[in-house]
Amino acid sequence: MAVCVPMAVLVREGIAQMPDSELVNLVATLMQSRQTILPKRLGSPGPDAEQLHWILDAAASAPDHGQLLPWRFVLIPTEARASLAQVFGVALQERDPHATPEQVSQAEEKAFRSPLLLLAIVDAQRGDPDIELHERIISAGCAVQNMLLMATALGYGSALTSGKALKSVGLRELFKLEVGEHALCFISVGTALSSKHAKLRPTERDYVSTLRVDESSGS
Repeated sequence: MAVCVPMAVLVREGIAQMPDSELVNLVATLMQSRQTILPKRLGSPGPDAEQLHWILDAAASAPDHGQLLPWRFVLIPTEARASLAQVFGVALQERDPHATPEQVSQAEEKAFRSPLLLLAIVDAQRGDPDIELHERIISAGCAVQNMLLMATALGYGSALTSGKALKSVGLRELFKLEVGEHALCFISVGTALSSKHAKLRPTERDYVSTLRVDESSGS
């Protein structure tokens, strides 16, 4: 009888057998190839059930001080997009009572972009109260980045989007956010229908400095 080996095991074994230099090049290529593809440029097909599992499972590797699991993700299926669209439209009208019907329609249309859409949520109160919100958000950001990198590895485009609607009462009610929960961003994944030239990425010189200690001060 043939034995079915889970794909995750095969991947781990393959990485374990890979020379260090190849692994470094593979990881570097993956990270450098990720770029933001706006939701309006993402179309079908989206991830299938197995690929979706890989994307969501990647989040579990994020660092999590205290093992709080201070974040969660909500899938927004096709049948729920109309409700989200209504939230977007109402949120715009609440911010701008003079918004035109066309502007409201444009806001609503954003809910229907990209085959896969998720909302990332962070919990400021779950578990140990000594673990501050910024640590929880960092953990959530790592989880999101893992998901984006997995989507890239699977050949999909992806993007993070935010907006003032994330803070609206309607959105909190739609997603049943608890006290202390914050909607961080939407995650869109799909097939890249078009893309722009990759932006020039900053170099380490742009964001890294070295702590210099003045020995004469006795510090």
